[in-house]
Amino acid sequence: MNNTAAVEVIDLTHYWHVVRRQLKKIVALSAVVTLLAVLVLLTMTPVYQSTTTLLIESDDAKILSIEEVYGLSGASSEYFLTQFEILKSRELARRVVMDLNLVASPEFNPYHEANKKSFSLREMILGPQEPPTADEILAKTTDKFWDAITITPVRKTQLVKITVQTEDRELAPRAANAVADAYIRSQLEAKVGLTQQAAGWLSDRLGGLKDKLNESEKRLQQYREENNLVDVEGVDTLLSKEIDQITQRLVEARSKRLELEGTYRQLQSLEDKSYESLSSLPTILNSPLVVKLRESETAAELKVSEQSKRYGPAHPRMIAAQSDLDAVRDSVHTQMKRLANGIENDFNVARAKEASLQAALNDSKSQVRDLNRTEFKLNEYVREVRANRALYETFFNRISETTATGDLQTANARVIDPAVLPEDPVKPNKKLVVALALVVSVMFGIALAFLHDALDATVKNAEDVDRKLRSSLLGAVPLVAKATGRNADPQAAQALVRAFVEGSDHGFQESIRTLRTSITLAGLEQPVQVMLLTSSVPGEGKTTTSSNLAEAFGQMEKVLLIDADMRRPTVAKKLNLPSSSLGLSTAVAYPETLDDCIQHVEELGIDVIPAGPVPPNPLELLASKNFRELLETLKGRYQRIIIDSAPMHAVSDALYLSTLVDGVVYVVKADATKDKLIKAGLNHLEDSNARVLGVVLNQMDVEKEARYGEQYTYTGTYGYTSDV
Repeated sequence: MNNTAAVEVIDLTHYWHVVRRQLKKIVALSAVVTLLAVLVLLTMTPVYQSTTTLLIESDDAKILSIEEVYGLSGASSEYFLTQFEILKSRELARRVVMDLNLVASPEFNPYHEANKKSFSLREMILGPQEPPTADEILAKTTDKFWDAITITPVRKTQLVKITVQTEDRELAPRAANAVADAYIRSQLEAKVGLTQQAAGWLSDRLGGLKDKLNESEKRLQQYREENNLVDVEGVDTLLSKEIDQITQRLVEARSKRLELEGTYRQLQSLEDKSYESLSSLPTILNSPLVVKLRESETAAELKVSEQSKRYGPAHPRMIAAQSDLDAVRDSVHTQMKRLANGIENDFNVARAKEASLQAALNDSKSQVRDLNRTEFKLNEYVREVRANRALYETFFNRISETTATGDLQTANARVIDPAVLPEDPVKPNKKLVVALALVVSVMFGIALAFLHDALDATVKNAEDVDRKLRSSLLGAVPLVAKATGRNADPQAAQALVRAFVEGSDHGFQESIRTLRTSITLAGLEQPVQVMLLTSSVPGEGKTTTSSNLAEAFGQMEKVLLIDADMRRPTVAKKLNLPSSSLGLSTAVAYPETLDDCIQHVEELGIDVIPAGPVPPNPLELLASKNFRELLETLKGRYQRIIIDSAPMHAVSDALYLSTLVDGVVYVVKADATKDKLIKAGLNHLEDSNARVLGVVLNQMDVEKEARYGEQYTYTGTYGYTSDV
């Protein structure tokens, strides 16, 4: 967790260094952009804004209830949304344009003379265009004014704000109030129009309903006359009573017929109407007259029985008694026949009466059915008349109400807070625009700084060595202005190789001592007797570093400096050695001349083997057995041998020599060499199993890095120190 925090701190520090490095450019960019923003703002036309607050009521105050005519429901949110859309409508904007004559305003009329261009490339190519019509001018003006209107409902209220933005300070409040007034007028006109439309429609419908009512009444009267109907309800009541009475009498007649039918059936079942047959009928025997006659017959029979006991059959009294008995029996028989005939007559009468009553009942029912059909048809006509009359009266009442209230309409909106004359313009917001320009330009400058840093492939300081090369830094050699650059003094460049001993730049001398110390520490476990100095490309100060490093080690040890760059040798020239002197190429080719090839530089305290005559194939010479033996011989004579070789990406001399030495020092020119080249060279060395001691950052602008990175600070006579 601590490691993660450390990495984050390093990253933030790097970003801060990037910003500090490009701070002047960022400030310059921000100043230019802000100045341009100020100049643009000065050329922009100010825009003023004015707002009117309008109250839209949810329910109209009506004198009479005529909701069917208006069809409004103010209780729902859809009503308010509809009103907001009406306020945003183009038609309302067009009415305001006409009311305020905005066609005469150059701000809203793009065809105005004030907006006419003095030069038009299109007219030059295509010729002059036809002048716009009045409708086109009005349409374009309406569109521009429509864009200037903003409708903003106030949440959870019935208020809505109407905002208009114009370049004319006095026009803004007039336009905002005009939009509110136009909306109120449009609502009133709509209501009056609805009232008039409803009244006209009702009038047209009323005439048709009147004709329909008259026609239905005529049909009702004609039907009554055709069916002779005066009082259908009375006739219906009379027939009902008649049916009840007939039904009651029919029931009685049927009961009586059923009562007689049994006796009649018994009577019909007799073979004859003799005395004995008729005597078997209970109905006849129970007749009071027959009962009385039977009593007389019984008395006569009793008398005959008594006389027969006293007299004989021929006795007059017996004959008289028998005659009386026969007479009584004849009377009984006669009466019984009469009763039997009466029973037949009563049964026939009862049956005829029942049939008559049944026929009368059927006839009455038929009359009732006919009456019901008549009444049903009559009721149909009556209902039609009532419905037509009710509809006619309803429309008559509505047209009366509509006509009476047509001039009493009230608006459903009113102005709560009218627009006032604005004091300051809302556009452009100069302070905000300038602040945004400053902030955005600073952010853009920082982004460009980060982009530049991301695209910058050079190595500038110790942080870049660690971050980009992932290698250890042995030391940083400061830049000496007189000895570098296009205008560098050749004598100063030659003096630079002697700067450690003869120079007065304490910072440079201290950097070489630091490099010497770093190399010494790197060889504590594995001594570095023979070291190779190389670089990626020519011109990175490899020879200067080698010479001064040899001078630094020469103060403590016996040191030999070998110029192994036999393609472009520079050591002899920079140390003012004789150009025709023997060198490395001679010593390798003729080992016996080794002592003659070594030249002692007394003022520097070191021995030098220059490159000597340039051979045709330096790599073959360096790869020879003689060179390896020569190197072994020199190891026995010197405590420290420093070899200055050719660059890595120029030839492969250094790559081969790296396998023969105890360590390699890689020289990198600060803020010049691409990191890809450096990493490629280091990778080649690692692939050859060379021991890379580290990187020397050469010609670094210490003062510049101290200002930006705060990594290097001067410490008086001690030169500089690194915070890394």
